[in-house]
Amino acid sequence: MHRIALFLPNWIGDVVMATPAIRAVRAAFPAAELVAVCKPYVADVIAGAPWFGRTILADKRGPRSQRLFGVAHQLREAHVDAALLFPNSFRTALTAYLGGCKRIVGFARYARGRMLTDKLYAKTDDRGRFVPSPAIDDYNRLAATLGATPDHRMELFTTPSDDANAETVWQQFGLARYARVVALNPGAAFGAAKHWGEDHFAELARALTSRFGCGALVLCGPGEREMARKIAEESRSPHVFALSDAALSLGLTKAIVKRADLLVTTDSGPRHFAAAFNRPVVSLFGPTHIEWTETYFTKEIYLQKKLACGPCQQRVCPLGHHRCMRELAPTEVFRAAEQLLTRVPLAMREVPRAA
Repeated sequence: MHRIALFLPNWIGDVVMATPAIRAVRAAFPAAELVAVCKPYVADVIAGAPWFGRTILADKRGPRSQRLFGVAHQLREAHVDAALLFPNSFRTALTAYLGGCKRIVGFARYARGRMLTDKLYAKTDDRGRFVPSPAIDDYNRLAATLGATPDHRMELFTTPSDDANAETVWQQFGLARYARVVALNPGAAFGAAKHWGEDHFAELARALTSRFGCGALVLCGPGEREMARKIAEESRSPHVFALSDAALSLGLTKAIVKRADLLVTTDSGPRHFAAAFNRPVVSLFGPTHIEWTETYFTKEIYLQKKLACGPCQQRVCPLGHHRCMRELAPTEVFRAAEQLLTRVPLAMREVPRAA
């Protein structure tokens, strides 16, 4: 095969979970050009990676070149031999079909089976209901169908610009003076149901900096600046800092997670950055099934309260009490963080700093 198009997932964390499959396809077809087809907001997740020869942006609300027929036209001009569809949407299959991709590999869902040359089926129980299973395994099944041999090791890269921006943050807050730096990620694009609470994060940050003498850095997205600022202020610790006034980007978040000695995070995209950079991580689950996003990363501790009402998979708590996250105490999270900080030797957590 001369050219393979990989339609990347639409969620940041899912793109990271697709990296073992992407890497395996790259290894199986070393002479082929890989083309990434993705939403503009996830393109920076793969920035710096050596796998792709080109990237085609796809956004139904974007300029004409990024809409259905514009993307299909670019694929036709590229003469794609095979397309691997990580998303299950009808639209991705239609785009590959109209783009003249000779072979289209994907899961037969949402009435798109006729457009696929290689159909896969999701796991179901005896009643035909979908069974929660790791997305990383489904992505690997797609790659295996194409002839690749994927594993479970997720992988990301940073650019020199990303690393330089992280170094600026380190200098701004004087983080080099700390033997350890813990990153805290309180946000979640999925919805408020995944949020742990600013007061909980503030209490955890205060405990970590007091017990370990570490620095703590609160991460945030563009819409979470005030949340990050409030956590730093409520911690009442001079060793807790927030990215609330920084020039934010996915690249900066990746570079900071790569440098951090530990990440404590909600079930969101940056959680997977930690595994991709081999950084210890405590992941806080509430309304979502852990099974969907299991990554087999040995330096990760999952925490979740088992309640009769969950996991509900809802973006906002339908009962209004948000117990799945509110009842997850900062002391429990601290114990998990302590376990990882003491389990992984400092020498192993050293990451080369940007020049």
